[in-house]
Amino acid sequence: MSKPADNPTRLLLVDDHEMVRIGLRTLLGKTKTFQVVGEAGTAAAAVTEAVRLKPDVVLMDLRLPDGSGVDACREIRAACAATKVLFLTSYSEDDAVLSSVVAGASGYLLKEIGGGALVRAIESVAAGQSILDAAVTNRVLARMRDISHEDESDKGKFLSPQEKKVLSLVAEGKTNKEIAAALDLSDKTVKNYLSNIFQKLQVSRRTQAAAIFISDSAK
Repeated sequence: MSKPADNPTRLLLVDDHEMVRIGLRTLLGKTKTFQVVGEAGTAAAAVTEAVRLKPDVVLMDLRLPDGSGVDACREIRAACAATKVLFLTSYSEDDAVLSSVVAGASGYLLKEIGGGALVRAIESVAAGQSILDAAVTNRVLARMRDISHEDESDKGKFLSPQEKKVLSLVAEGKTNKEIAAALDLSDKTVKNYLSNIFQKLQVSRRTQAAAIFISDSAK
């Protein structure tokens, strides 16, 4: 999953606490697969630097002195479609997590996460995966189930048995590689299944598809 050292994942660090940015820069700088290309301490600066630098991943706090990281995420995603946003924050409120997902974030992690786990999470997001901290995943998926409309969950009836197996593992938070191993499939086959699932459910993200699956299963 890691990028080669000659083509590192370019990171923009956003946190209003300088010591946090220094700590992240030190940790991530030890990994040759990453290159910290910029830093910002406010939401406005985050958007400006993201547009200027076009990093692969923006690692950002949720609450910033001049506004919400969610709003900044929305602006960054609108201006830089290829840039992924990964939240690293102390706030675990369900509404905050849901808002970040709706705004286009690829992940939401709590600052209690260990260094190695953070590195792996950034690599996963850079590779196109979605990441939710284990401490909030079940609650948030339950909330997404509750707010899923009935007509959305009915879309699940169009899935094949194998597609439903794949989607059930997505709902458990499994990565493509883990799904491939569990079902004895290739990574490419799993990606093809997910593409078909997203098209049938008319969604674009794993978390949205998982919410529909959970809502359908609860009936």
